[in-house]
Order: sequence, then structure tokens, then C-alpha cells
Amino acid sequence: MARNVDPYLTGPDLVVSKNLLQDLQALATPAGQDPADDEKDIKHLLAVNDPKSPDFVPTVFTTWDDKDLNPTINKYLVKPYTKIAMEIVRHPTDVVFLTHIILYLTVNLSSAAYLYYDFHWYHGVVHTVYTVWCAGAFTLLMHNHIHNGGVLKKEFAWFDLSFPYVLEPLMGHTWDSYYYHHVKHHHVEGNGPDDLSSTIRYQRDSPFDFACYVGRFLLFIWAELPLYFLRKGKSRLALQSCVSEMGNYAFFYFMATKVHFGASMFVLLLPFGIMRLGLMIGNWGQHALVDEVDPDSDFRSSITLIDVPSNRFCFNDGYHTAHHLNPRRHWRDAPVHFLQSKEAYSNGRALVFHNIDYMMLTIRVLKKQYLYLAENCLIPIGDQTKMSKQELADMLRTKTKAFTEEDIRQKFGIKARSGKKSGLASWTEKIFGGISGTHSAPMVKQATE
Repeated sequence: MARNVDPYLTGPDLVVSKNLLQDLQALATPAGQDPADDEKDIKHLLAVNDPKSPDFVPTVFTTWDDKDLNPTINKYLVKPYTKIAMEIVRHPTDVVFLTHIILYLTVNLSSAAYLYYDFHWYHGVVHTVYTVWCAGAFTLLMHNHIHNGGVLKKEFAWFDLSFPYVLEPLMGHTWDSYYYHHVKHHHVEGNGPDDLSSTIRYQRDSPFDFACYVGRFLLFIWAELPLYFLRKGKSRLALQSCVSEMGNYAFFYFMATKVHFGASMFVLLLPFGIMRLGLMIGNWGQHALVDEVDPDSDFRSSITLIDVPSNRFCFNDGYHTAHHLNPRRHWRDAPVHFLQSKEAYSNGRALVFHNIDYMMLTIRVLKKQYLYLAENCLIPIGDQTKMSKQELADMLRTKTKAFTEEDIRQKFGIKARSGKKSGLASWTEKIFGGISGTHSAPMVKQATE
């Protein structure tokens, strides 16, 4: 079946997508078509990222590429702005980060301020809808910020360090919680047994398990994360994460009870709830398909998406495997890394999808639509190219199975919890396990037994 390539993909994604599909076509017609020219494609992607190359293209907007802009507007407005912005952002490619910071500090902040000044519910609805629309891009802007200690040059460090404290509560985040949870916790544990957002103990195509997973995070992460740091002997991080989270809740309470409840509902509380729900839906999609043989492999515990929402609007968030392999990899380097590492991805039995984002992947998995994913979204690589569509669908199904404690002991080389829970006790553990420590207790390596 011929695969469609979305023309709205970013330039690098178009290169990667066509490269992979050309390889598939060459396998289907071995006498009629050559495989993709990896060297040529890699050279092109390196050039567009290199400020010294005549082919260099900075990212200025997410919605439009340079070729889409009106020539007059591009020449007299966009180009001069780009030249100035490149002197402010840390990497010349990253003009788009300054564009988004300006957008949020003008439109979102001004709208929020006016709601507190003169509240109307219809303005509140529009404000929340627009905030949620911006939430993905803002989150991935902050994703780059927290992994690399900022996005602007050192001369602007004061602004680089301060703007998140203004914008985070407005965009659904609490102060520094993303940093503590994602950098200091998730990337340390890597979806393993001690990861509070790990998916491995859940049946990942079960709506009930998914509800337990989301509910546990929404209700208890405020306590689980500091307790996790305490169990790991990181008391300073425990204190910092607790104080920042509780401080933000106190700020929400003050704004809702002492300033204006209606404005606070649309400006702070709804974006906060929607953001936390979205983060868990996204993380489930990123780690729903975990290899049953080697779940500790970055190639096999995460996926790669070549799609518009993840990569055009969210700064190559679809290259999740590349990110786990190197959390500090620059976002523009992810596509070229993928082509440079095609053999490693193939040998590692990585999963690559196109024309689907994390949200829709989560929905398709929960609906058990594995054949749809195999036929329309999965791009087979390596040994997967020898499998039929049904075999691919069956393969995907096996990667959603919940790991038992015995599985975890064997696959991760750790000491499993004693005893076996079932029924209501099992589900209670899935929801309340983090607070009691049963799911996140320090586990001893077998080598130390």
C-alpha cells in the first residue's frame, strides 16, 4: 500500500519520511528502484543546520516556513527581525524560541491581565482555548530550556531565567515542576520501575489502566515526587520540588479567593488541569509500546514519530528515542541523527511511525487498533520489513502487555516486591503505590544481593 507524505511536514521531516519510504519501495521492487541516498540526505540536513553554510535556514515560525512568506514582508520585516533575534538566542537556528516568548508575553499575558481587570466569561473561554492551543509549543520550548539551562545567550541570562516564572502558571505548568519531574526524575529512571510516570506496570491498551495511571498522577504527584527524592537520598531536591509546587498552589488559591475566582478559573486552574492531563496522555503514547524482551533499551522503550503536530509545532518532540539516547541533543539535530543512525535504529528494533501524533497514538492503542497502526502509520525498518501487516499488528499488541514484578526482576535485573496482589488490591497499588512507596521503593541490583 502506498504511503502518503504530508506536505505540511517540516523540511527535515520531508527528507526523513521520503528517505524511509524510498527504502521500503526499493525492498518491494528490488529490480526497479534504488534505496534512499543516505549520504545526500544527511549532507543536506547538516547544511540547513549550519550557520556557515549558504543553505542554512533558521526556524523563525512554526506555522510558516521561509518559502511560505510574502516576499515583501519577508524582506522588510522577517529578515531584519531574524537578524536581530539571532544575536539574542543561544543557537542561530532557534529564532522561533524568541518569537514564541514574545507571543506569550504579549498575547497570553495581556489577555490574562485584562480578564482580571474586566472579566467576561466568553473572553475567559477564548483565552483558555487559545492557551491550550499554545500549550504544546510552550511545553516543548520549556523542554529545551530545562535540558540546556536556557535558550538565550548569556547576556540575556536574567531574562532567560525569569520569563518562565511569569509564563509557567499562565500556560498550565507550576513553577519548576517540569524541571524536577522530567530532568531530575524521568530521565534518571527512563520509564523504568522507579519512574513515577512509568507505564510498564500497566496494561497499556486498557482504558481502565490508563485511567488509573492518569488519576494517580493528577491526584498524587505533588506528594510522590518529593517522597521519591527523599527515598533516593536527594533531600535538597525533595525540599525544592515540594516548596515550588506548594508555593504555586498557594498562588492559585490566593488569586482565586482574594483577587477574582472567575478569571483565575480560566487563566490558571483550567490550563493547569488540562496541561496535566495532556502530559500524561502524551507520556502514555511515548511509552505505550515497550519491548517485552528488552524494556530497558532506549530504542525499544520509546518511539519515533514523523508528524506535523509533534515536529512542526513542538520542536521535533516526535524524535523521542533520539531524545532518550541523548537528552541534551539540540532539537534541530534530531532528524539528521536519525538518518545517521538508521542502522542502529534497525538493529535496535526501534518503532517508527508517521502521520500520527502521541495523542492519537494513545487513542488508537486504547482502542486496540493495531492493524490500523500497522497499515497506515508504522514505517517498518530492519527485520520488520519482512513481516506481514498482521504480523506487525500482532507485534505491536505484544508491546502493550503489563510487566509483572517477576518480569521486572528479570528484565531490569532488580529485586521484585515480595508477594502478589490481585483484584482490588492490585488496582489500589497502581493508584496509591507511590505514596506508600511500594512502586517507587529503592530496588537493589541483583549483583549486590
